[in-house]
Amino acid sequence: MSRPTPIRDTSAQDAPRPAGGHAPLLRRWLWPGVAGIAVLAVAGWVVASWGDGARSYDASRLRIAEVTRGDLVRDLTAEGRVIAANSPTLYAIAGGTVTLKVVAGDRVEAGQVLAEIDSPELRSRLVQEESTLASLQAEADRATLDARIARAEARKLLDQAQIDRTAAERDLQRYQRAFDAGVVAQVELAKAEDTLKKTDIGLASAREDAGLQGQGAGLDARNRQLLADRQRAVVDEARRQVEALTLRAPFDGQVGQVQVAQHTNVAANAPVLGVVDLSVFEVEVRVPESFARDLAIGIPAEIRSGSEVYAAAVSAVSPEVVNGEVSARVRFSDAQPPGLRQNQRLTARIVLDTRPDVVMVERGPFLDQLGGRHAYVVQGGAAVRRPIQAGASSLSAVEIVSGLEPGERVVVAGSELFDNAERIRLSGE
Repeated sequence: MSRPTPIRDTSAQDAPRPAGGHAPLLRRWLWPGVAGIAVLAVAGWVVASWGDGARSYDASRLRIAEVTRGDLVRDLTAEGRVIAANSPTLYAIAGGTVTLKVVAGDRVEAGQVLAEIDSPELRSRLVQEESTLASLQAEADRATLDARIARAEARKLLDQAQIDRTAAERDLQRYQRAFDAGVVAQVELAKAEDTLKKTDIGLASAREDAGLQGQGAGLDARNRQLLADRQRAVVDEARRQVEALTLRAPFDGQVGQVQVAQHTNVAANAPVLGVVDLSVFEVEVRVPESFARDLAIGIPAEIRSGSEVYAAAVSAVSPEVVNGEVSARVRFSDAQPPGLRQNQRLTARIVLDTRPDVVMVERGPFLDQLGGRHAYVVQGGAAVRRPIQAGASSLSAVEIVSGLEPGERVVVAGSELFDNAERIRLSGE
């Protein structure tokens, strides 16, 4: 019969504790504590960094430019197309049938007949107006003749009154001598005196009648002549319109686009054809609206054709803005490239202004993003927001009136990522 297994006690698990028994406990909690303190220190540094512009950006993602001092040339470069400075379109002054004498591309000389318009209505009106003029002129001539006759008759009566007065004066003198000699009675002398007085009155009346007759006849003749002159102006205009039915080249050049077919009817004021002056060309460019206010006629420019640069100047600026752009024309100042053609593409450079010895920096998006009133200056591995005052700008640079000094570096592109923070850390800087 087997013996029962004895129950084990805990004596084997008991062991004496050595002197200084708290050391293992300290070692168990010391290193985790140190690690926690280190984590807290790092966290504190991170928090401090966030408070001092914790966001960090790679400097390679930004465009940084150095502030310099020099001459700021405000210019703009635009590609334009060649157009003739003088290229009028000839219109039909009246409706009628067109007979073309040239075709598109023909070279023409000043005064050469290009087309003729047959307008029976206009020619008939000219004949009618000329007939009316002839009638009015005849009436005016008749009125002038009547005026001469009236003046002659009045002058005749005046002369007759003058003769009567002279005769009466002589009779009075004769009666006076006879009366003094006692041959004639006083009654006869008195009659002679009365006759002289009557002739004086008749002479004065005849003189006044002559003046009035002359004025009246002159007014009537003048009125008739004014009517004739007015009709002559109508005839001249009708004749000018008839002559304008023949379209002539206004200058030496080349026929451009012909807008009607041979022997077709056109309406009044319809375009017929264009003439291009090949001696003077311009370049039409489109300028951004922001530069339009600085454009003015006479501003110097340059036009590049191949490897050659030609002096030019702004000749016209459109007052209208279309799609954020303003159209301008640049004309060659002296010589122009040979062999130019309509709509040929050329590059024009317009010099708006030159400002010597100014503080400037490369132009970039920061001007628009920060309103031109702030910039991020690179200092000690960080970008610090600083107020500035921007001045004039060109396509490549902008003048800095205050806030920056030559030698400083500015974030000109990429600052939209900073969200207007006062300080941003830059990695790799």
